[in-house]
Amino acid sequence: MVTTDKASAPKLRSLQLALEPVDNTRLANLCGALDENLRQIEAAYDVVISRRGEHLTIRGEAAPIGIARAALQEFYKRAEQHLTVEDIQLGLIELGKRSETSPATPTLLTRRADLHGRTPRQVEYLRAIQSHDITFGLGPAGTGKTYLAVACAVDAFEREQVQRLILTRPAVEAGERLGFLPGDLAQKVDPYLRPLYDALYDLMGFERVAKMFERQCIEIAPLAFMRGRTLSNAFIILDEAQNTTPEQMKMFLTRIGIGSRAVVTGDLTQIDLPRGHKSGLLDAVRTLGDVRGIAYTRFAKEDVVRHPLVARIVDAYERASANSGGGNEES
Repeated sequence: MVTTDKASAPKLRSLQLALEPVDNTRLANLCGALDENLRQIEAAYDVVISRRGEHLTIRGEAAPIGIARAALQEFYKRAEQHLTVEDIQLGLIELGKRSETSPATPTLLTRRADLHGRTPRQVEYLRAIQSHDITFGLGPAGTGKTYLAVACAVDAFEREQVQRLILTRPAVEAGERLGFLPGDLAQKVDPYLRPLYDALYDLMGFERVAKMFERQCIEIAPLAFMRGRTLSNAFIILDEAQNTTPEQMKMFLTRIGIGSRAVVTGDLTQIDLPRGHKSGLLDAVRTLGDVRGIAYTRFAKEDVVRHPLVARIVDAYERASANSGGGNEES
């Protein structure tokens, strides 16, 4: 039953929820340490949750508290096993997209048995990568563009569809001047490529990745190293492509050889090129829009698969950019 919460503003309501059947273990799994899982649900729906045993009180606006109740009931069903904060955050994303029709997500051969598309656009992205030789993934941070591309690369390698993985990105500083970096060439470019290493370690394991580097089955290099090469029988990923120039993008796309597949990822709202330089990703999207055999997936803030606040942050920046007339964004 929904009743008016007199202690709050007129628009706020409170809702009482009793979790059944009563099970202290499931209740503990649902709430998490120090009720951290409940805090995640609060942040996702902008509500306040208080509890006494199996009895919960949800306070907020009428629509969010109803959605929060359904989420709590769903997570309580899943709470026969321990629920981590990550389980809650990913589950919230899936619950938000459950009403949208989407084809079955492709199965990927990686170390992560639970890896799959969490939103309809992520499923579309995975299918596009598997069915096209070149795929562009465009959208804000946290939508899984890079991680899912690396997962597809690992899957293609495990299925022996390609012989090696090549991951590259432009070495452009994100609005900062880092100055001189010590070490050899590999150590100098390592900070720019760290997100690709992290994805590989998560999907294949540290020891497996190290052995594949030794066998030269995996290559990670700055984009400048691609010039003059022909990359055959490989899965190639160009990450942070918004920071390429049109010349670099053309050079990269013309490196693709027989039996290869390429994925280009980038966020057109986070271009770090010097002022006056045109983004190669934006130029490619405009130039190659009618070329057959190239797929495009455009992610939105609804596809963010990170902390619930990330989607709100992306939304706030989009509103601010729209109010200021935009900038380097895709038109």
